[in-house]
Amino acid sequence: MARRRRRFTVAVCKRCLVSGRVQGVFFRASTRSRALELGLTGRARNLVDGRVEVLAYGDADKVGALCEWLWEGPPGARVEDVQCAPADPEPFAGFEVN
Repeated sequence: MARRRRRFTVAVCKRCLVSGRVQGVFFRASTRSRALELGLTGRARNLVDGRVEVLAYGDADKVGALCEWLWEGPPGARVEDVQCAPADPEPFAGFEVN
């Protein structure tokens, strides 16, 4: 009988602050779509200083993929900086846009 190896995943939560031309270009909605494709939960919201805050929770590799995608963003966005740091997980049922 062949034994199968189990792949264990590590769940992480990251808070990313995205700056540049990221408001008014469907950045939050596009981030939500990408996060859902990756199977992540969390939220994206505009900040009063013009940045977008993204909180993403899920498999470490997939959260990493979203963090990399944030540098690209949707057409029309001009991302100047992305700062991601570990965060305490929050209970999200899906991916919210605020």
